[in-house]
Amino acid sequence: MRILCKYLFFLVFFSFSLAQAQAQLAPDALAKSVTDDVLTVIRADKDIQSGNQKKLLELVDAKVLPHFNFTHMTQLAMGRNWRAANPEQQKKLVAEFRTLLVRTYTTAFTQYKNQTVEYKPVRMAAGDTDVVVQSLIKQNSGQPIAVDYSMEKIESGWKVYNMKIEGISLVENYRNTFNTEIQKNGVDGLIATLADKNRSTQVTQK
Repeated sequence: MRILCKYLFFLVFFSFSLAQAQAQLAPDALAKSVTDDVLTVIRADKDIQSGNQKKLLELVDAKVLPHFNFTHMTQLAMGRNWRAANPEQQKKLVAEFRTLLVRTYTTAFTQYKNQTVEYKPVRMAAGDTDVVVQSLIKQNSGQPIAVDYSMEKIESGWKVYNMKIEGISLVENYRNTFNTEIQKNGVDGLIATLADKNRSTQVTQK
């Protein structure tokens, strides 16, 4: 989980105000365009570079969240347990999981140290609605980090629903944790655990 948390902030590079022209771009071209734009903002914003948590939260909430399918991500993280949850529990799970990821992105975002991102061309046929965008995070020292984004095209555009860092799946990682908690305390126990973690994280945010 540590390596996932360390590089989750690169998901921010999918953030943008969706324009009609951008909506027509292929997923990889869109990712590159967004990356270039966001990196420019990061490098110029001294508050973000100094770790301003409030500003980071506002950035993530306004720019990142609209471009992720959190319901799909929660369903994948829950696995077979998703069907065991009633509609109200499902709603709470999505909300708490969303908050958890936002807090994680915000914390990890402060670790940006002038890395660069290179995207590989996506192989996709006309009409494909589910693709993997592969990227390499290049650091000043050390080996590049491979990050793959699973994206799906729905009515509102391309959305991220999973990612892999060096082959480690975000949703599968959480699935193991969620499954263990549900076995011990049920779905309501998982919701309570996520809510407690989110409250605890919020207290430490500045």
